[in-house]
Amino acid sequence: MTFLPSLGYGGQVIGALIILIGALLLWLVVRFLIARSVTRVQNGYSVFKKPHFKWAQPALRPFDSARRVQRAQTIGGLLSSVSAGTIAIIAVLMAIETLGFTIGPILASVGIVGIAIGFGAREVIRDAFLGFFITIEDQYGIGDTIEVGDTVGVVQSLGLRITRMVDADGAIWYVRNGDITKVGNRSQGEYAPPTDPATPATPKVQA
Repeated sequence: MTFLPSLGYGGQVIGALIILIGALLLWLVVRFLIARSVTRVQNGYSVFKKPHFKWAQPALRPFDSARRVQRAQTIGGLLSSVSAGTIAIIAVLMAIETLGFTIGPILASVGIVGIAIGFGAREVIRDAFLGFFITIEDQYGIGDTIEVGDTVGVVQSLGLRITRMVDADGAIWYVRNGDITKVGNRSQGEYAPPTDPATPATPKVQA
């Protein structure tokens, strides 16, 4: 895209600047829409707060209080990051092409660097993906008592990489989402704590 061809290379520079400014405006619009959607989710659905919908409130547990806020913030943050990265990459490549450079070798170099970064950060990427699915599927949330391996505690925060929980002794546990292969949620369903076994009778000693 060349603005005012009579300006020559100056027109190409102006065209590149227009692309970057347009990308910035697009990002501001996308961020506004994401923030608005997150706010609406955090505030809940007002239709279900009406008296004649009280019967449905127990079924809306995933949308309640801190759990709803946490899920909305996590998903909103992920959408913002993905949108910003996508818009920035496309805008920069279009601006470079407008300046007259060939982007083929650049794309090849970016692909090689991306593969190297992917291998180096595969654990981080795995943690983020699993944290995203934990949030989307509502496997557990803030305030839930969960069991991960030999650790039982209450979830304090749930991020894309780390789940933070506190056990009965007050110790804070930071568990990578990628390390969670099986988790038990004691706050869902009808969990009943095990009762203490009966004290065995003391054997009688014969004289």
